[in-house]
Amino acid sequence: MAEQWRNWSENLRFTPTRIERPADEEELLALLARAADEERQVRAVGAGHSMPPLVVTPDVLVSLERMQGIVEHDADAREATLWAGTPLQRLGPELHALGLAMENYGDVNYQALAGAIGTGTHGSGGGFGVLSTQAVGLRMATAAGGIVECSAREDDELFRAAQVSLGALGIFTRIRLRLEPTFRLRRREWCVDTETALAQLDGHIAGNRNFDFYWYPRRDEVRLRTLNPPEREPDAPTPRSGLYRDETGWSHEIIPRPQTFKYIEMEYAVPLAAGPACFREVRRRIRARHRRYAAWRVLYRTIKADDTCLSIASGRDTVTMAILQNNTLPHEDYFADLEAVFRAHDGRPHWGKTHTLEADTLSGLYPQWRRFHDVRRRMDPKGRFLNRYLRRLFGAEEDA
Repeated sequence: MAEQWRNWSENLRFTPTRIERPADEEELLALLARAADEERQVRAVGAGHSMPPLVVTPDVLVSLERMQGIVEHDADAREATLWAGTPLQRLGPELHALGLAMENYGDVNYQALAGAIGTGTHGSGGGFGVLSTQAVGLRMATAAGGIVECSAREDDELFRAAQVSLGALGIFTRIRLRLEPTFRLRRREWCVDTETALAQLDGHIAGNRNFDFYWYPRRDEVRLRTLNPPEREPDAPTPRSGLYRDETGWSHEIIPRPQTFKYIEMEYAVPLAAGPACFREVRRRIRARHRRYAAWRVLYRTIKADDTCLSIASGRDTVTMAILQNNTLPHEDYFADLEAVFRAHDGRPHWGKTHTLEADTLSGLYPQWRRFHDVRRRMDPKGRFLNRYLRRLFGAEEDA
């Protein structure tokens, strides 16, 4: 009997012809060869935390859930090679046992490493890029049935395209990460009024290792969150009251936070300088039109610019704003109204979150859009790794 698959937020459910769970590269290459003989489409999935139909396919779904763990590490070079299906929740403790740590995490760590890298997942902090920038080497199974490796030193063009590639160039098998020695962070959170938070925003961004804030629509209040080495006081204005949380721990324990409820999310990335004005309009619209049923907070984060083809921070320092709604509540009208605000501020959608943009608009948002697709066509000329959604997203109907 065919097996149904559903994603983390439960907004996607489908039944592919089959779900394959290879344990190693040999098994993966064999199933890719079989799919090619049958002329079937192939999509790969990690933990299923993405919300758009990136992996929906009537044909073959490849789960990386059995390809987990550390392959090798070099403590002196501060690098480790991981199987691509390794969950971030598992990765942190296993690296810690070796005296190593990722330099940053996202707000949650439910994702598999392949999915977090491939969709441009990010955390916050003006000195840190998307998680893909921590990758220094990538190994993929290709549509042609082979294995390719790339890095900034070896095939830089492929590497920059593959870092954020939505599984459209190949299926990640191993990922080599640049790491740090284990470190501790002190996490503090304050509740302050919104205007005070906005007046001090630049100082908070510049003066803390990691900084972000949540805005609560129902009470028009902000929760500031800072992360710094325990021995260092922030070089930023510190609220004198309203301290909500003060705790210290290892980085992999203190940066990502558990999330009890499941949600649907839309997140857009705008240029750093546009962040405050964009947020003010988001705040105005929610208070005027959506406050009655906007039950979730709005998350404001910063990302360092990078040179990855499809990163949401490609070529510009960036602010991201995430709009969330409980996965059982209506969200379409709410998200559509706010998406117009983000678009008016030159916003780029997070690839793993809900949005409505397609190739005709997306192509103008990424300076290296054409470069990415030149690599994509070279790596997968028959579009074996494209599904219906990706063809619309990339404007790749000619590959059908």
